[in-house]
Amino acid sequence: MSPVNTTLAAGANLDFSLAQQLTVIALCALTAFISHMALAVFNDGVRPFMLDFIQGRSTRSATTAVSFGLSAGFIFGLGAPMALSTGVLNPWLLFLPTDILGLLAPKKWIAPILGGAWGAVVVFGLNGANNVAHDLPVDFLTAMQQMSTPILFLFTLFPVLAITKQFGRVWGGVAGVLELALVVMTMKIWPNMFAGALAMAVGVLMLIGLAIAKDVRERKAARAEGGGVEEVVLADDPMASLFSSSAARLRTFLPLFMVLGAGVCVLAQMHIFGGGEATSFLIAKGHYSEAAQVDFYRVFGFIPLIATTALASGAYGIAGFTLVYPIGYLLPNPFLAAIVGAAVFAVEVLALSYIGRFLGKLPSVRDSSEHLRSAITDTLQLAILFGSLMAANAMGAGLGILVVGGLYLLNEAMGRPVVRMAAAPAAVIVGGILLNLLYWLDLFTPIKG
Repeated sequence: MSPVNTTLAAGANLDFSLAQQLTVIALCALTAFISHMALAVFNDGVRPFMLDFIQGRSTRSATTAVSFGLSAGFIFGLGAPMALSTGVLNPWLLFLPTDILGLLAPKKWIAPILGGAWGAVVVFGLNGANNVAHDLPVDFLTAMQQMSTPILFLFTLFPVLAITKQFGRVWGGVAGVLELALVVMTMKIWPNMFAGALAMAVGVLMLIGLAIAKDVRERKAARAEGGGVEEVVLADDPMASLFSSSAARLRTFLPLFMVLGAGVCVLAQMHIFGGGEATSFLIAKGHYSEAAQVDFYRVFGFIPLIATTALASGAYGIAGFTLVYPIGYLLPNPFLAAIVGAAVFAVEVLALSYIGRFLGKLPSVRDSSEHLRSAITDTLQLAILFGSLMAANAMGAGLGILVVGGLYLLNEAMGRPVVRMAAAPAAVIVGGILLNLLYWLDLFTPIKG
């Protein structure tokens, strides 16, 4: 991919059609209602707390406080800046607030009203804020588009990190050399294709292949040592009983989950929504197949987490296993997206118990998902920090780097009141506002071009 194509055109906008506006509002209303019913939440960190709420050991207000505490930094530090800089909505901006609003609502009928109101704020308010920001002397939103290059290219390395952590430096080195060669080859032979697409595919397949091979070897060794004795599962295992009751609870509300799957898939099909940081930039540039590929690889890192927390807590994920994201990007129309999204969620909910049992038999594959999530976090933290400093340089040169880098370091020194992933983009916005104030005080001259 040529360097020109890694940065968005200036002035990414959030001007939605009526159908898109209604879809966002309706989906936010639905997700708030589902959160109120404690059937699903988007924040993976909140889901383990839902069991106490469902069983009456925790109050609605206490659970809401947990959700707000774990989500606020992502909403204002990552979700809003990413949407404003790319012109593409994301799950942190849409679904984390509806988690909170749904849990906050004291009555069932109030939850969808609050959720729909938030959806209206997003579709009607963000574009106005976007236009105002682009008219400022220091246009920090356009500067934030500098984040796209480090996010897209460093994200390519997450399979290498996961392989290194799980299988050691030798396999990690092999994966790193292979990915680098594939990136160079892709840039040379297919310049219009996202350079990391093929490399990520090979890296993820390599990780899964190594994990399965390890599990197969260990199972063969265990059978040889145990003389073929099968594992015995106790009928009164309390965790097995809990998993079974949670799965049954979710299946009771299958029609509602099918409507949810249809809505999320339609939103993805409209190409105004990206499921991740890298995906948002790819969607904004019209690289839908590459975006689908990136989000498909992320699924492998989150299926075990979502399945086990759903079975343990009785609350599913708002986006399910997130398979509806890549499927939606590739479908030709919203009607087909609604049908496919509903079907995908139906299969996911019905298969939840089987997936849990299957993962129990493949410990290395389950460990791979942990390493994948950790690697994704590590690569994105570095990419977002580096991209934020590039944005700071674009809007204020050395002074911009001083302000943004200083705010990031101050957040670290204060014990991270803003989560690390969101701290750097939040610092860019605060730094941009500060540079505009300095301009109006005649203490700073914006960089031209």
